[in-house]
Amino acid sequence: MAIAGTRAVSPDAAARDAVEQESAFSHPFVEPDATASYGGHADQVVDFYAPREDLGEVKAPLVVVLHGGAWRAAYDRRHVAPFAAYLAGRAFAVASVEYRRGGDEPGAAGRWPQTLDDVAAAVDALPGLVADALPQADPRRPILVGHSAGGHLALWAAARHRLPEGSPWRLPEPSAGGVVALAPIADFVKAGELSVCSGATLQFLGGPGRFEERRPSADPAALLPTGVPTTVVQGDTDIVVPADVAASFVRAAAEAGETVRLIEVAGAGHFPLIDPAADACALVAEEIRRLVTAAR
Repeated sequence: MAIAGTRAVSPDAAARDAVEQESAFSHPFVEPDATASYGGHADQVVDFYAPREDLGEVKAPLVVVLHGGAWRAAYDRRHVAPFAAYLAGRAFAVASVEYRRGGDEPGAAGRWPQTLDDVAAAVDALPGLVADALPQADPRRPILVGHSAGGHLALWAAARHRLPEGSPWRLPEPSAGGVVALAPIADFVKAGELSVCSGATLQFLGGPGRFEERRPSADPAALLPTGVPTTVVQGDTDIVVPADVAASFVRAAAEAGETVRLIEVAGAGHFPLIDPAADACALVAEEIRRLVTAAR
């Protein structure tokens, strides 16, 4: 019996997850059309993918991709390059954001406050960066798309107007046109109960002594309602970030008076959502298109 955090996982589920991960990571890296820096650190960069369809005088909607990997240094934006290119092939302009990850200890999850500093700075810098690096894109009301820990970051970035007064990341009003969160670490309490990604949320916030202090500034479930159209896409066989985490976030939204659209993908685990070879990835692109249309 394999163990995922504190959860027992059957050998069949673990084997299926391994196959899905291998497929998602099997695609060759796709070089971006441009890369721009939003800060002085090597990880403070954005890769841009131009829409592969000529839209004439019409500017392409901007999709901001935030990669996952439990906020750990071992996982960077390269693994979502095929996904970003896939979206570009569907007439989206794509900005794939890198950010500081890891920590002082090997395998640590995230850097506080640098990870959130970077996401806020990148999103705020995008209008200026797009003007130079991706003039085909319309940076107004972008759709934020994130996978796993990146799903957390997308939900968080869309909720910055809900941050506590005095927060350095707070915005006066929403800037995103919508969010599509893919198997997101969306509820830190539920993720902690399930020890998602070996306790990554606890590490991200700086350990048990900092959890309650920092959670109101970091946990998407604590920042509801946002007023930003939001969809969560979740594989129902996910053993990395189980469906219970998404369900808990959706319930929290309902209790706050907000409807979050939940799409459960039958028979899909964690990785098909970003795998261009999987049907689930096409479903994700369709949902992004729906939110783009609604935002206009």
